[in-house]
Amino acid sequence: MKKEVKFSLVFRDMWQSAGKYVPRVDQLMKVAPAIVEMGCFARVETNGGGFEQVNLLFGENPNKAVRQWTKPFHDAGIQTHMLDRALNGLRMSPVPADVRKLFYKVKKAQGTDITRTFCGLNDVRNIAPSIEYAKAAGMISQCALSITHSPIHTVEYYVDMAKQLIDLGADEICIKDMAGIGRPVSLGKIVAGIKAIKDIPVQYHSHAGPGFNMASILEVCEAGCDYIDVGMEPLSWGTGHADVISVQAMLKDAGFQVPEINMEAYMKVRSLVQEFMDDFLGLYISPKNRLMNSLLIGPGLPGGMMGSLMADLETNLESINKYKAKRNMKFMTQDELLIKLFNEVAYVWPRVGYPPLVTPFSQYVKNLALMNVMQMEKGKERWGMIADDIWDMLLGKAGKLPGELAPEIKEKAAKEGRKFFTGNPQDNYPDALDKFRLLMKEKGWEMGEDEEELFEYAMHPAQYEAYKSGKAKQDFLEDVEKRRMEKKAGTAPTEPQTLTIDVNGTAYRVTVAYGDVKPESQSAAPATPVGEGKEILSPLEGKFFLTKTAQETPVKVGDKVNEGDVICYVEAMKTYNAIRAEFGGTVTAICVNPGDSVSEDDVLMKIG
Repeated sequence: MKKEVKFSLVFRDMWQSAGKYVPRVDQLMKVAPAIVEMGCFARVETNGGGFEQVNLLFGENPNKAVRQWTKPFHDAGIQTHMLDRALNGLRMSPVPADVRKLFYKVKKAQGTDITRTFCGLNDVRNIAPSIEYAKAAGMISQCALSITHSPIHTVEYYVDMAKQLIDLGADEICIKDMAGIGRPVSLGKIVAGIKAIKDIPVQYHSHAGPGFNMASILEVCEAGCDYIDVGMEPLSWGTGHADVISVQAMLKDAGFQVPEINMEAYMKVRSLVQEFMDDFLGLYISPKNRLMNSLLIGPGLPGGMMGSLMADLETNLESINKYKAKRNMKFMTQDELLIKLFNEVAYVWPRVGYPPLVTPFSQYVKNLALMNVMQMEKGKERWGMIADDIWDMLLGKAGKLPGELAPEIKEKAAKEGRKFFTGNPQDNYPDALDKFRLLMKEKGWEMGEDEEELFEYAMHPAQYEAYKSGKAKQDFLEDVEKRRMEKKAGTAPTEPQTLTIDVNGTAYRVTVAYGDVKPESQSAAPATPVGEGKEILSPLEGKFFLTKTAQETPVKVGDKVNEGDVICYVEAMKTYNAIRAEFGGTVTAICVNPGDSVSEDDVLMKIG
């Protein structure tokens, strides 16, 4: 009989890989006893990554959710683990050191046992503080190798990285095959290389989409892997994870010691997951995410991003086709846009230095590629719009890129006066907790048990304020109701349709576009009285914000601005895109409320 292999249910990632949201806390508490009853899981991934932002979007307190959700597993002797993004903590952008340190203290107190820390650039400098902070808080520090396939990312590259992490004090190593494109034999060699350095626990995480992962699971187990991340129906396979039933049967046949599965409990969990989908979560899940697709091997986009990607594409497709409709051009289908995006990712990725395609850098590369596609479809140049967060990646502020930037990117940086950074990335982001303490005192907000509310505000300022004001919950409930009504009415057309209408004997050809079109008289009231001046238009669809962080001072009517000044942001695809003044003058009107959705070419501000 071969060694024992244990299973971890990646419940959080199952949902993130399927769509936009995870279950509410009441739903999590409903399913937890049945997961325990299955009797086959040594670990459950309970939180981390997008989990807490989703709670805030629901209008729920994420701290209470984590405490309640982890407790049933602790009571049953099952370890809980979470995903964290090193320098970026639980968000898409870098986090000050004092906020990172508080992060681990809070999560340990809330009941999370293991922190799986990864850097999207595999920069060990970004992971090192997390090892120290996690161990000081009493957590198990599991450090991840972000797996991708490129000329740079060899077996030797990953084994050397693992050695550095082990030398820094990592308790465990995770092979994070976030796109499922790691080649099985190479992954086996990486695990064997790690075990040759030190016999510490190794956990393998992969997604099923490209089709490699069952072979990869067998290879890493043969090489000595200790834990395997698994999913279960109806959210396994496709952009998700291999199902525990199949993995257990395969490993059992191969002679490994694996736990038995209580199938009656499995069916309970399966039914509850379907119940949650039928409630509202399925409204945010694309049917295409249930499919496996070898085309994913090329772009190497991670499974955890594909759920939100398909939702984003609907909006992007609408934007492109609105442009084409105005010019009597042929409309694009979603499949055509997807292929163009995959091809553009393959073009962009080597030119931006081969960052492993994992959060947030997978989003950055995808967003950059998608923005290029949209710009080029509208007759504009490639690289025309690069968000500040993406520039931070390109300039080295988020860590060292594995490869070299293309000359065209370096030339653009020089032309815009952008400076490259080679120091420690953390140095770019000064401590901020004192500022947030002062803000909370001014607002009369409680710091919370173990300062968990302070942590939440410092980690997710904009989302936390929307949660506290009630706007997040209101927006969420309105969006769910809108989607339910659309589903009840039937599927809307996926592209504008040309119809011939007879009016008093004369035939007219008209284009009917999908999506909401509001007459001026029915538009939402502007945030301030509209003054005279030149219009600043939104270059893309998304949500409008005056600031990105609490440290920024929002522009207000009457302020003088110079050409090139950042005056607001449009958040799209998890990235804040800075909107700069195209000319100098005085702000005479702010035409949108913070948090409101805007379409391309909507008037954001006026400058006189």
